[in-house]
Amino acid sequence: MLLLSEEKMEVQSAMLLNPLQLAYIGDVVWEIVIRQSLVLRRLNVHHMHEECVKSVNAKAQAQCLNRVQSHLSETEHDIAQRGRNAHARHPGPRNQNPADYADATAFETLVGFLYLTDQQERLKEIIRIAREENEVEQ
Repeated sequence: MLLLSEEKMEVQSAMLLNPLQLAYIGDVVWEIVIRQSLVLRRLNVHHMHEECVKSVNAKAQAQCLNRVQSHLSETEHDIAQRGRNAHARHPGPRNQNPADYADATAFETLVGFLYLTDQQERLKEIIRIAREENEVEQ
């Protein structure tokens, strides 16, 4: 499903990263998952971009966190909470609700953590749960 580097990060090492570092990679992983699904639907580039923007934004990612929340292990919940509480050195986007932005960062942090620690099956499960409602709409 995803490309991984040769190096797998140990869970303890990943937990020592700044949550914004985890969110940084998690944002990219989430976007590539969405983009891949759109390419597979064989949409033209303009429509792919429009659909991608609907799923890769603070509100949509906050909804993803809400869908997966009850399925998280204690460690995953802690990682997401650290992401939610992280404060970037810049204000969130002006057009985004601050609570949604915090929850989106939590979701990205979780995705980044699972990706970096090479927990592919768990990452696939979290992505499936996060996208369940969206799949019905598409």
